[in-house]
Amino acid sequence: MPSVINAFAHAMADAAGLTLTDEGQLLEDGRVLHCIPSTITAKIADTDYFDLIDRIQEQLPDNVVLVARYASTIQVDDLGLLGLAIKTAPTLRASLLRVQNYFRLVTDTAVYTLDEQSDGAWFVFQGQTARRAALELRTECALAGFITNLRRIVQGTIRIESITFSHSCRCDPARYEAFFNCPVVFDAPQNAIVFDVACLELRNQLSDAAVSDYLNKHLDLEMQINEPTPTFGATLLHHLTPKLSDGMPQAADVARELGMSERTLYRRLSDEGLTFRDVLAEAQSKLAQGLLKDDTVSIAEIAFMTGFSEQSTFSRAFKRWVGQAPAQFRQQAATG
Repeated sequence: MPSVINAFAHAMADAAGLTLTDEGQLLEDGRVLHCIPSTITAKIADTDYFDLIDRIQEQLPDNVVLVARYASTIQVDDLGLLGLAIKTAPTLRASLLRVQNYFRLVTDTAVYTLDEQSDGAWFVFQGQTARRAALELRTECALAGFITNLRRIVQGTIRIESITFSHSCRCDPARYEAFFNCPVVFDAPQNAIVFDVACLELRNQLSDAAVSDYLNKHLDLEMQINEPTPTFGATLLHHLTPKLSDGMPQAADVARELGMSERTLYRRLSDEGLTFRDVLAEAQSKLAQGLLKDDTVSIAEIAFMTGFSEQSTFSRAFKRWVGQAPAQFRQQAATG
């Protein structure tokens, strides 16, 4: 099951002026508002975290205030070894690459990718879980937290061209622009911080090449211990899931994004006894099953979000995958 470090949950509670105890109780002036399993362990389940965000948002419905408070509450040190590696990396670019390469040590619910283009350096955030109402606020808090912390650790001024979110704005967008101090675009193709490319060369205040190299070796070791090398099929599945809402991914496009030829992609899948169609169907099936457990999302919307242009085509495919129609699966999940 996907999970997140408990520091994110504690920071979210603190941002709302609430207390999250080690026993998992969310308190307001001593009154229990919500409970999740104990937070003594390093990580908590993603479903518990998202339920917690939903409850916190009920207490503080002003999302801009909550985003701003979260950004000032969460600290790069809360990321443990990864946080120290981010601070001691030589440049902003190196810090962003640390996040890209090692963020799975703190959560497997999202990934970051640094994409340097002529019009800016895009630090892209991609969720890796089924759709939840809490994800929009989580995304806003995540990007705000990174911007705030990067400004703390980098020498000089970080010039941000824009912030983009793939969801719609839930209040006055000017308030977001005032907080981020840059243009903020909603209903965009992706969630991202767009930096001026030149800023990537800015030095970090605690830049130390020797310490940075030492920490990199330990991060690599921790990755090996906590996450065995994934199969190519698993890597492809992870890559395909967030792309489904943009339509049916094509093998040639995916191969190019993964830095290989289409022929190589097919060969590597064949070596594991798989086809591109197999992995695509698995990605669609898993995403659809997760979305069907959220009764706020219509089956028509789920069809679109899993790459289908028509609900009827999705329904036939889903029944082929799991042996039940989507409505039957949803009803069983609700009662089971």
